[in-house]
Amino acid sequence: MKKLPGYIVGRGAVAVVQWKICYVCSCIVLLTTVLPLQAQVHFTDSLEVHAGAVGTVASKDYQPLWLMANHFGTITDRKGDVSAHVGFSNRHAWERGFYLRYGLDVYNNDQFHQTFIEQGYLKAGYKHWEIRAGRYEEIIGENDKDLSSGSLSISGNALPIPKIGIAVTTYTDIPFTNGWVQFKGLLSHGWMGQDQYIRNAWLHEKNFYLRIGKRKLKVFGGVQHYAVWGGNRNDLPKITNSWQGFMDVLLVKTKDDGTVGNTDIQPNRPGDHRGVIEGGLEWENEQFSLRLYNQTPFESGQGISIRNIDRLLGFVYTNKQAGSWLQKITAEFIYTKQMNDFYLLRLRESYYNNGVYMTGWDYHERIIGTPLFIDRNRGQHYFPQMKPLNWDDPKDSLRGKGGNIINNRVVGVHLGACYHLTKKITGKTIVTYTQNYGTYTNTVLFKPVKRQWYTLQELQYQLPQKRISLKAGIAVDQGELTDNVGGMFGVLWNWKQ
Repeated sequence: MKKLPGYIVGRGAVAVVQWKICYVCSCIVLLTTVLPLQAQVHFTDSLEVHAGAVGTVASKDYQPLWLMANHFGTITDRKGDVSAHVGFSNRHAWERGFYLRYGLDVYNNDQFHQTFIEQGYLKAGYKHWEIRAGRYEEIIGENDKDLSSGSLSISGNALPIPKIGIAVTTYTDIPFTNGWVQFKGLLSHGWMGQDQYIRNAWLHEKNFYLRIGKRKLKVFGGVQHYAVWGGNRNDLPKITNSWQGFMDVLLVKTKDDGTVGNTDIQPNRPGDHRGVIEGGLEWENEQFSLRLYNQTPFESGQGISIRNIDRLLGFVYTNKQAGSWLQKITAEFIYTKQMNDFYLLRLRESYYNNGVYMTGWDYHERIIGTPLFIDRNRGQHYFPQMKPLNWDDPKDSLRGKGGNIINNRVVGVHLGACYHLTKKITGKTIVTYTQNYGTYTNTVLFKPVKRQWYTLQELQYQLPQKRISLKAGIAVDQGELTDNVGGMFGVLWNWKQ
């Protein structure tokens, strides 16, 4: 039976996480309400309440890719379903730059068998500095958030992971640079939950970006680092879960965290590490803006090399002129076929896979990064012999079946556009072509190479003088992995104070 997402009533482990988050949230409330109120500054708030439902149907027993992917895990991957949701968000602001934000989104899907909290968060900050706690939607990277195929780090494909952290949310001036040099970044600690090979593992994430320029041309660059670490499993040696273990992960130290289990093996870094090096430039005037971005993935230090040609390369044109029919165009090229082949085969890393943390870069049966990779849960629809792994099975039997990500060597092109047909009707078109080569350790299912198209056409209509919008879409997957057609219809009610 498929396990339900986190934050569901009745799960003891999740209750512990909720208690910890509530404790932190209480501290945040005190810091961000008492101090500003003592200063007796002007207070404003903006409440938004929303509710809606989305129905999906497909010709196969699963959904076409772009009807399901990049929706934060809220669309069930089955032949037909209705996903209903209700939620709210609010923002309180004070004159001096202090603010408090909170929100909640509850979903019900899987033919009314699943109820879960997709978002439940509290954020407090001063200007661009923010402390946050809970489960909240976040896409990390400089790729386009509306039309991209998905960031190579955190794409919005999986259910948000509950975490606490601190962030500089937008580019902020560095003192004494006269606005020419800006920075942003974050540091977070998260909980991966029970639906993993190693249960109750933690997520460590941090990133740092710099941007140079304050006129039309700006150049940016940064690095993202992620690690899944700690946790426990009965048939594994005791894994380090201490404060020292956190510091080892934070500083990316070479150390045995208890998972090596053999003194003849050189201790590696504790946890399952990966990251992205990103850079690009943007240019804008009053009529339009252009953005070029490049993401290069790495799973260990060997991937941080000029020899690494794997990348997601993107270009975005945004039209800023009011009344124009065209809003945005995005084009991307993805290439992950190299996979550090400048190292011996036994020394290479496999993107999103790990020999100890066997779930890999996957959360509640959805890939956290680019959905153009394929995990076992999705792969079972394409290959009858492929089955998802049962994390309760003995470790030796699981390790003999290969990784959870079965396709991470991809070459592809992705195109997307947003536009207006009328004042009330907007549209979105996505076309993606990929060549899929499997993994470098398991190419049997992908020989010869599997070529695949994924397409999506969406239209949205805003009812006149109403707070209701209607959305309809059709998606077609065609190629050597699958031929599938699906449709979607949704209604959204939105009220703002």
